[in-house]
Amino acid sequence: MIKLIVFDMAGTTIDENNVVYKTLQATLQAAGYTFSLEEVLAVGAGKEKRDAIDSLMKLADGISDEKRLDLAFSDFLERLNIAYENLEVKPCLNAASVIAFFRDQGIKVALNTGYNRDTAQKLLHCIGWEQGSYFDLLITADEVANARPAPDMIQLAQKKLGIEDASQVIKVGDSQIDIEEGKNAGCKLAIGITTGAHTAAQLYASQPDHVIENLEELIPILGFKKAAYS
Repeated sequence: MIKLIVFDMAGTTIDENNVVYKTLQATLQAAGYTFSLEEVLAVGAGKEKRDAIDSLMKLADGISDEKRLDLAFSDFLERLNIAYENLEVKPCLNAASVIAFFRDQGIKVALNTGYNRDTAQKLLHCIGWEQGSYFDLLITADEVANARPAPDMIQLAQKKLGIEDASQVIKVGDSQIDIEEGKNAGCKLAIGITTGAHTAAQLYASQPDHVIENLEELIPILGFKKAAYS
């Protein structure tokens, strides 16, 4: 019996037109790096954002420079605040209705993300989603010791919602690291979706249980009838 679904945010349940990764790309460009957006997504998607910057810098330089990383991350946060001033954000296709459907079935819904809480809350504010009304719990990367692909965020969600058995948990996300996180947590299913950072081919490389194109596909996968949803 499934008791909890953990959804990633950007690219899975929230469509923010990749503003965070575009901002991350601009930050790296200002620091002297020439990564394409595709390269930023391939390496950084789903990661805690300081870790994403570090991974890309190490890819270019072969080493980690903490001082340069600190400066870049600070610049990233400043750029992101500016980007949010005129940001158009909306729920991903069918996200609100699918989440509502599963909550109506008594299944808890948690959102987790590689963003810090301040960034995540700003995104949720943009679409008017409040914890308790639209979803049950938000877990962010700055709340745990180890970010994705470690299972810490999923395990914290389980602890807060009183769900001891990971085989009663589903993870859904748009990046390889989401799938790896779900598998590392021992989730019953780790499901990729093609609405965000990674293509189906990239997602399949992490050996998900399913790859979907629309959140509605979760309904029959989890054993519910589409008629009950519609």
